Amino acid sequence: MHEDTVVGIIGGQGWMGRSLGLAWLEQGLRPPERLVISSRSGGDAYRDWPEVRCVQDNRALVDLADVIVLSVRPQDLERVDIDAGDKLVISLLAMASCQTVASRVGSQRVVRAMPNAAAEIHRGYFPWYATAQVSDVERRLVQTLLESCGTARELPKESALDYLTALSGAGPAYPALLAQSMLDHARHSGIADDIALEAVMQTLVGGSLLLEREGADPGDMVERLIAYDGTTAKGLRAMIDGGFNGILHSGLEAAHEAAKEA
Repeated sequence: MHEDTVVGIIGGQGWMGRSLGLAWLEQGLRPPERLVISSRSGGDAYRDWPEVRCVQDNRALVDLADVIVLSVRPQDLERVDIDAGDKLVISLLAMASCQTVASRVGSQRVVRAMPNAAAEIHRGYFPWYATAQVSDVERRLVQTLLESCGTARELPKESALDYLTALSGAGPAYPALLAQSMLDHARHSGIADDIALEAVMQTLVGGSLLLEREGADPGDMVERLIAYDGTTAKGLRAMIDGGFNGILHSGLEAAHEAAKEA
């Protein structure tokens, strides 16, 4: 789309809207005068960008913007009283289908994306799906805007987004659960709190970065460590034999079912 395109973020002072808006400004993807923010709660996230237009009325934002980003809580969708006409709408709402969003805002040109909390540090993952009415030019714009805060991936079907809502949309939840369990065990084994926390965090963060750098199937790493037959191999075997995979799969399935039912 043309560089003069004005993008408006409904909920632009919230954590996700703020992360995207500031990233676009800092990376030069949107000049400040081409960004409009609406927020009823106020905020000063854009205090260093006085040219950004901040409004409290969502309808005023729609009048000013060419592209509308919905960055509100799913339960607040019913209170988003706008008529987007034929404008492109990018929804960041979990558990709200493209059809649900289209029915609410009045436009059939809808993109549905699922962010996660790591967007705040520009390491988020944004799977997204676009309705047939969204043009190729608009799809390229969406890709550019979303990957400003991490990695963005267009999906071939919307149903995949329901699953990824449960998987990647959980953000730090699953690593946090693993970290909590590891911390509890370390503390019960007599390790001081500060050392236990340091060890767990460095293990999880360092291990994840190593897996990312190698870019291989994580299963290969597991098989290599089991084949080495050291202390780690004994721990891995005990976890696998104890039902680790089954418990994890059950949790993902429960979250997936919840995403589909909403």
